[in-house]
Amino acid sequence: MREYRIDELAQTAGTTVRNIRSYQDRGLLPSPRLQGRVGIYDDAHLARLRLIGQMLERGYTLANIGDLVEAWEAGRDVGDVLGLEQVLTDPWSDEIPAWAAYDELVQVFDSDSDPGRIDALLARAVELGLVEPEGDRYRIPSPRLLHVGAELVANGVPLEAVLEIADEIRRDCEVIAGRFVDLVNDHVIKDADILGKDAVRVAEVVRRMRPLVQMVVNPFVARAMEKRVRAELGDKLEFLLEGEETEKRDTAL
Repeated sequence: MREYRIDELAQTAGTTVRNIRSYQDRGLLPSPRLQGRVGIYDDAHLARLRLIGQMLERGYTLANIGDLVEAWEAGRDVGDVLGLEQVLTDPWSDEIPAWAAYDELVQVFDSDSDPGRIDALLARAVELGLVEPEGDRYRIPSPRLLHVGAELVANGVPLEAVLEIADEIRRDCEVIAGRFVDLVNDHVIKDADILGKDAVRVAEVVRRMRPLVQMVVNPFVARAMEKRVRAELGDKLEFLLEGEETEKRDTAL
């Protein structure tokens, strides 16, 4: 096993001597073996430093890392906790983002409008998170949503109306998501030991929420659309048929 002085350890781990001492003070890193008055570190210290660095990059605070280290040293499986963290941070969509230049977006939606109107609509799309500026082009997180918007515009719906309904649907979906999360939190997560024995179970519940949400939302949306379309078009069709019958009677007279 390789041994390191503190400055060598810092350089190898890609951190600073100051950070190493801070981690030791917080109990995140074991004390070194003393050789005279010099602290000697080894590969176990290096592995711990690299783990701390990776967790900081993933958004953990030093307090979070301290809890995990305590759980680890108590004999719990930190891999289970990290597995839960991965479930919580993994994307819930299998969509692959796309990119488009300014001119491409304009061509898809509205190439005939004046530049001022186009820029205002594009700013609104950025505000809603439908497109994201990246240098001289735009990142499209959900190409499916962009395709839906383009289809609606192509069929005569003004782009302003498309963006406003997208905002309303987004807020409706946030309400639905909140209800599911509250349900699982109240009955599964709230009293669970997510840093210990319940980590695997909670991770599995969160993982299962993904298909379950779709299984619930899709049928409700389908039934609601069926009901509303029939009601709207049925009323109009009935009105038109009644008018046609009246016209025929008047003509016969």
